[in-house]
Amino acid sequence: MNRIRVLLVDDDVQLRSMVAELLRSEGYDADEASDGEEGLRAAQNSDYGLIVLDIMMPGKDGLEVLRELRADSEVPVLMLTARGDDMDRIAGFECGADDYLAKPFNPRELLLRVRAILKRNAAVSGTDITLKVGPLVFETLKHRAYLGERPLQLTGAELRVLEALMRSPGKIVTRERLTEFALGRAHTPYDRSLDTHISHLRSKIGKDGEGQTPIQSMRGAGYVLVADDWEPTEP
Repeated sequence: MNRIRVLLVDDDVQLRSMVAELLRSEGYDADEASDGEEGLRAAQNSDYGLIVLDIMMPGKDGLEVLRELRADSEVPVLMLTARGDDMDRIAGFECGADDYLAKPFNPRELLLRVRAILKRNAAVSGTDITLKVGPLVFETLKHRAYLGERPLQLTGAELRVLEALMRSPGKIVTRERLTEFALGRAHTPYDRSLDTHISHLRSKIGKDGEGQTPIQSMRGAGYVLVADDWEPTEP
């Protein structure tokens, strides 16, 4: 079985080495890059299962790297942010990050996040299932979504949110279920990550002629996909 390759991009030599050793001890192959430029080159020229990317780096920072990477790659990315910096977290999600972890962190928590992201993004063997709800189409094995015949350019987390909603059309999917399915962790009262992903997903799907989105909020409960009779406007 091929070992999963993880790329660590961080200018903190001590932290980077510690995380690399932890990953290797758990059976992963870990490559290291000391800055954004080096990390971007490595990511574009090699096949990685996951990238752990620090935001605060001299020169090309993590957000710049992620923006350029997302132009032609959907590789899962775990962002490392300054503790309590919500703007970094939101900016990371806007650029296409799959998850984030605030510094300083417990190394075992990072390992758990890595496992969760890889598990969510692993291709599931078996028969491909195509979910259809109104104009929305989701191919579960290929992990691709379409609005009619138009491919939707979604991040990994956005795809998983959409899949969870499309598996229960017309029914409320709780915030707890969506957070667990899309982000691989339990929902906490002050975690707004799910709302950020929902907002981006809505903007990419668009609205109908009356300005309505097919993803509706149910206050205090969760979200529901009501797309059976929903018709999007032309992009």
